[in-house]
Amino acid sequence: MQNGPALRPGDVLALPIDGLSQDGRGVGRADGLVVFADGLVPGDRARVRVVRATARHAEAVSERLLEPSPDRVAPFCPVFGRCGGCALQALDYQAQLRAKRRIVVDALARIGGVADAEAVVAETRGMADPYGYRAKVQLPVSGTAAHPRIGFFARGSHDVVDADECRVQHPAGDAVRAAVRAWMIAHGVAPYDERRGTGLVRHIVVRVGAATGEVMAGIVATGASLPAADDLAARLRTAVAGVRGMALASLFLDVNRARTNVVLGGDVRILAGAPSIEERIGGLRFRISPLSFFQVNPAQTEVLYAAAVEAAGLTGRETAYDLYCGTGTIALILARKAARVVGIESVAAAVEDAKANAAANGIANAEFVCGEAEAVVPERAVRGERADVVVVDPPRKGCDERLLRTVAGMAPDRIAYVSCDPATMARDAARLAQDGYRVVSATPVDMFPWTAHVECVARLEREGAR
Repeated sequence: MQNGPALRPGDVLALPIDGLSQDGRGVGRADGLVVFADGLVPGDRARVRVVRATARHAEAVSERLLEPSPDRVAPFCPVFGRCGGCALQALDYQAQLRAKRRIVVDALARIGGVADAEAVVAETRGMADPYGYRAKVQLPVSGTAAHPRIGFFARGSHDVVDADECRVQHPAGDAVRAAVRAWMIAHGVAPYDERRGTGLVRHIVVRVGAATGEVMAGIVATGASLPAADDLAARLRTAVAGVRGMALASLFLDVNRARTNVVLGGDVRILAGAPSIEERIGGLRFRISPLSFFQVNPAQTEVLYAAAVEAAGLTGRETAYDLYCGTGTIALILARKAARVVGIESVAAAVEDAKANAAANGIANAEFVCGEAEAVVPERAVRGERADVVVVDPPRKGCDERLLRTVAGMAPDRIAYVSCDPATMARDAARLAQDGYRVVSATPVDMFPWTAHVECVARLEREGAR
């Protein structure tokens, strides 16, 4: 019996990398242990030094690349390696798609107990052009009024890596960043210093309606007003108009005085334009307000939701429940193919947005209920309601145990599980298997090219279902 880890800090290995972790680290194996190493990609072979080890896994740092992967490419961003985003820029895009499929296969097999995971998981649905896709960006601000630093946090810290361009965000984001930077310098506007709790501007928020050309810009600040706000609005209008097909539709101030890592404070004041912008997904119109959740990649959102509808297997006769429905995006798309849809969401503002979106699209067969699904669904079941299909789109932590029991208790024929974390999806699939549900298909969707994140839609069917 082994009493301690096979590897120890300080050990040096020649490590071949054969996979990726869900946080973008290279994964290899040595002395029977899984070894995680930053900066390496599948196919690499590198000299690494162990910095941390347990009886189950080890963590290492790369000291020298011995043999580069055939899929290794030159990163396209000048701040790659310093910025905390886009960990996979050194990996060819098609290889990224293969690696993300492998993440889903491994999670379903290892955590979900799916014996035929290799056959169940489809190829990852990627992008033809994996650049400029982010329609929402939050940029932290630091530095001084004369030299504001606006970019993204370095990995594992709150040090802002200053930059003027980000090729994965919509070009309107760079235009807004440049305008805000110029405004801060012109008027001596101090950035926030989170260590001292001083300064005014904490973050810049940009949201884009890619299909409508509408841009929303927001300043997260410690004060209830901004100096020279009219000049800021004028600079933003000019800058955004320089991006083909785009126009500034909304400028808001979000007041956040708390000493917190949470970006938005929730006290929103519209400084110019409308209180919301509009996006179109799947032929439907959706309202996006400063605090509302909406997927950040519009093109791949269409792909993701199409996969969800496919997994739901609707014929027009079903009652479908959409749990964690948010602002009703999936529910309204389902409503075009179902007899009836019930969306359940615990955030009241999101439910109001969902109702408004239903009205704007002329959809009358979708009902939205505010409450915890764990409470609302059993109440409806007692009244004799049954769902033929249930769609769940939970946060990264996955579904609550009570919710899984509730869903299984409704005995839907099919469950479409939309996931942003393959590990928690696999865990929940294992729990649902105890109630007779089997994963029959899983479709990875690449919502975040150049990062290790992968979304997935799994279809689970009940034994003996019609």
